Amino acid sequence: MFKNWLENEPKMTLICAVTSAVSLILSITGVLKNILPVDIAWIAIVLCGVPILVGAAKGVIFERDIKADLLVSLALIASVATKEFFAAGEVALIMQIGSLLEDYTSGKAREGIEKLIKITPRTARVLRDGGTVEIPAEEVKIGDVLRVLAGETIPVDGTILEGTTSIDQSVMTGESIPVDKCAGDTVSSGTVNQFGTFTMRADSLSEDSSLQRMVRLAEEAEENKAPIVTAADQWATWLVVIALTCAVLTWIFTGQFMRAVTVLVVFCPCAFILATPTAVLAGIGNAARYGIIVRSGDALEKLSKIRRVAFDKTGTLTYGKPKVTAAVSVSEKFTDEDVLRLAAFAEEQSEHPLGRAIAAAYEEKGGARGKIEDFRLTAGQGVSARGNGMTVLAGKEEFLAAAGIDTSASRNAGRPELEQGATVVYLAADGEAVGFVALRDTLREDAAETVRKLIEAGITPMLLTGDNAHAALSAASAAGIEDVRSGLLPEEKMKIIRESAGGEEPICMVGDGVNDALALTAADAGIAMGGIGSDIAVEAADAVLVSDDIRRLPYLFRLMKQVMRKVHVNIAASLVINLTAVVLSALGVLSPVTGALWHNCGSVFVVVNAALLLRVKDE
Repeated sequence: MFKNWLENEPKMTLICAVTSAVSLILSITGVLKNILPVDIAWIAIVLCGVPILVGAAKGVIFERDIKADLLVSLALIASVATKEFFAAGEVALIMQIGSLLEDYTSGKAREGIEKLIKITPRTARVLRDGGTVEIPAEEVKIGDVLRVLAGETIPVDGTILEGTTSIDQSVMTGESIPVDKCAGDTVSSGTVNQFGTFTMRADSLSEDSSLQRMVRLAEEAEENKAPIVTAADQWATWLVVIALTCAVLTWIFTGQFMRAVTVLVVFCPCAFILATPTAVLAGIGNAARYGIIVRSGDALEKLSKIRRVAFDKTGTLTYGKPKVTAAVSVSEKFTDEDVLRLAAFAEEQSEHPLGRAIAAAYEEKGGARGKIEDFRLTAGQGVSARGNGMTVLAGKEEFLAAAGIDTSASRNAGRPELEQGATVVYLAADGEAVGFVALRDTLREDAAETVRKLIEAGITPMLLTGDNAHAALSAASAAGIEDVRSGLLPEEKMKIIRESAGGEEPICMVGDGVNDALALTAADAGIAMGGIGSDIAVEAADAVLVSDDIRRLPYLFRLMKQVMRKVHVNIAASLVINLTAVVLSALGVLSPVTGALWHNCGSVFVVVNAALLLRVKDE
């Protein structure tokens, strides 16, 4: 407890501040003056003042650094020496209130790296001596043959030797639709096997895997982020020199030591110290009303300077879920509605995301699909279902071709959909091609408007995605984004971000997945989609859109700029108020007590001015 008190642990500081405030009220009213042997303001001096004195001493002696605490300590000591106990306690209390506000607005320690480590596979199934042995993932050697079951996370990077499956690669690439894999295809650590069982050859050690590389890169990017430095500490050395000079000159020219003490009291930068945290607190509170969590004052400052915004596609500009965009018949026997009905019939028992999306699309129309008598799944290829007097096949073109079905008409009709980034599921009934169903990850309705407002505000948008070029260009064109980069791995996204970060046009990354965590951390500022976003992306970001409403982005950047303007106004006003108080103190107009009260006026002004930020609304 004693250590927590001296180190300004937030809970202990709050208790001390409340107790001190009560003691100062009793001191100035004189209620206990004739009862206690000492001024009750000593409670505030001890509880709030001692940690300040200890902090100032540590800074000067051990860190060779002069901070604002030193100037406050000088004012405290001078006030106590002249028996102006209320003034000493008031100065100490205001300083600790500022410390509490800064603690409140500083972000939580980021947990993104730890969560990356949590999803790292712990074990692997290795084929040895004709059987399967489960061993720790870090013991896998290059060349080992592994077996991966349905639903399991792939332990190391490698190549499939036998089997076909669909791999959820959203962890690494952000692709919303699982990627079909077969013998000869590569797979990455951290991605998830969705269907069936396959064997693979380990091509890397666990510590050299893609996922572990992400962990190391995230640690690097996190270390490169400098902590925020308060304006009061930046100018502390000069403030101490100026305050001492003014006090000494006042003593020399007036011959009155009390005036010099008053100068030190009023020069104490309490309003200056409160200028930043109060505005930041108000800005963060306003953003929270609109479903935006800004994680710290440091994050707020970075967001206020943004000139470029890089969007992820899947789950950010789009909804992150495949949706049927077209059902087209190429047969005179069937209508477009029949094609969707047949596809939904075939996919009714499928667990593939595309199959579920097709079934859901038909359910919205309220139609009846019929009863399935026989269902078969060919992993990574397609499905066949028999019922209602016919056999329906749904899947890839080569799946239908293997059954002797000519899909050239469907392929030609579906080419425009493919060029726009859609995934096409081909249909056949009783050995005859009947058409196709196209699915796409649809663009958010408000994406184009958001991009337009950002451009109007002077912020340049760009798109960074792991999806293919067709899908990326289609989404970017619809949203109004000209700068498009597709087919990117997480480290490639981070490299592009790093090229712009820290430059004349600070860049912000907006993303939702694990694959975006590196770019979010490497950017000057990161914004995560909180509703559908991964925990890792949320923890790596500086701000979170809780309801995934990207329409809030223009408001967020505008608010952050207003907050920083308030900070600058507050700092300027506090300096003017302090300068006026110094002059009045030197002339003998203010005593230590009235100087302390004047000094409070500056603190009240910056708090009220900052509170006006709570009135800012999202248009």
